[in-house]
Amino acid sequence: MTPHQQAEAELTAYGLTLPGAEASRGWDPTRALDVNKKTFVIFGARAEPLDELTITVKLPISAEMVGDLYYVRESRGWYKQHDWVIAHFGPDDDVLAEFDTLKAWLLQSYVAIAPKRLSRQIGAE
Repeated sequence: MTPHQQAEAELTAYGLTLPGAEASRGWDPTRALDVNKKTFVIFGARAEPLDELTITVKLPISAEMVGDLYYVRESRGWYKQHDWVIAHFGPDDDVLAEFDTLKAWLLQSYVAIAPKRLSRQIGAE
């Protein structure tokens, strides 16, 4: 298992602990996590090798602040308009070094997408 696959597996496992979260198929060939049938994170990209990882999340609080990070790709169109951020890690990037940041982004995206009754449960736990 590559570090990129490990990061995706651990982020997926974390995401599935959130109230109402479910694994789903994104657009072929991506993988996604949904809450209430709405996607809050997408893993993968077309023709992406195993030693790369693309993660797309909604960051309404920090989308404008993360644009200068080396692994953030410029979002365009609908994605940019709605505060979705695309992070891409290539074969030489240390995705595991950014794991805590990616986990926080996944949580921020979940809270942005989840119904309030579910996102409030996170603070109560």
